[in-house]
Amino acid sequence: MSAQPNYRKTLIACYLGFITQAISANFAPLLFLTFRSSYHIPLEQIALIPTVFFFTQLLTDLAAAKFVDKIGYRICIVASEVLSAVGLMGLALLPDLFLSPFTGILLAVILYAIGSGLIEVLCSPIVEACPFENKEGTMSLLHSFYCWGSVLVILGSTLFFAVAGIQHWRILACIWAIIPLINIYNFSVCPIAPLVEDGQSMSIGQLFRLPVFWLLALLMVCSGASELSMAQWASAFTESALGVSKTIGDLAGPCLFAVLMGCSRVFYGKYSEKIDMTKFMIGCGALCIVCYLLAALSPVPLLGLAGCALCGISVGIMWPGTISTSSQVCPRGGTAMFALLALAGDLGGTTGPLTVGLFSGLAGDNLKMGILAAVIFPVVLIAGLVVLRRQKA
Repeated sequence: MSAQPNYRKTLIACYLGFITQAISANFAPLLFLTFRSSYHIPLEQIALIPTVFFFTQLLTDLAAAKFVDKIGYRICIVASEVLSAVGLMGLALLPDLFLSPFTGILLAVILYAIGSGLIEVLCSPIVEACPFENKEGTMSLLHSFYCWGSVLVILGSTLFFAVAGIQHWRILACIWAIIPLINIYNFSVCPIAPLVEDGQSMSIGQLFRLPVFWLLALLMVCSGASELSMAQWASAFTESALGVSKTIGDLAGPCLFAVLMGCSRVFYGKYSEKIDMTKFMIGCGALCIVCYLLAALSPVPLLGLAGCALCGISVGIMWPGTISTSSQVCPRGGTAMFALLALAGDLGGTTGPLTVGLFSGLAGDNLKMGILAAVIFPVVLIAGLVVLRRQKA
């Protein structure tokens, strides 16, 4: 009798995949001022780094909808870890190999952004295809590892810089690359089940003709925007509201936000079988509105910080909840659906922080007004969930 596949190995590999994605997204921003002082790169150019990262992820999401099924999940997910590792090590090595260090930095960012995009597209359907009983809870717990990865890279990097000095950041970049290097082996040997039987998954054209798909895509845009509008501006908001140092701002802002977002996902992962997903998401959307209003309108700085931190709880379930709902509503969506939903989420993750920045600028660099403008995203999310709930009923 043949041994049963051990899908716990698959789950662990996907956990490390999301940690890798968190390292890719959060490590370079900690070095922006170091890049400016070490390589004399102006801030206008440095501001392009996150733009290139997220734009590359968007293109990867779009391309993955076409080529993943043809190439195969295992080859693509192993390639994601290879590209992530090479990109992180390249961040340490490539700037010194080019006449323009900024060119080397961008090349490294593009490499690990492609890896990050593939992780985002592939890990959710890989876990969805595993024969676990509580799919919604498992998906929520999976996405919590992005939060724990974010906390790990912020705290780990802060500690490393305090002990070894920020001038040794290249060593730390190579240390972070060890995680995707280990995960190359994990994804090479773990069992990977097919998401949809051959020939049964829907094409991009078929998905586009489904009205409910567009509603799901709207929910993903609002989920990404609600999460990243606050996450991307949390450090700057904390520093400006409380007048603290960058180190304290990073710990009290994005780090605390990520911890609470991870706790929210772990909570739902544990109790999901007793909770109605759509009702829970609507409640979280309402809490998100309250948090945004508290952060934007409170005259007391500590209440503004509380709104910023508690927002992590409110947005935690939005992204994985929409993914799980999509699998229920459209079970034949296949790789194309997961890739397009990841694209929609990244589009929201780009649009949300941009909205905050634009409205802050229009209000004379008043960040609170930018945060207030972003309340539109959880409002639209709730409206979309109400419509979806009626359609399901």
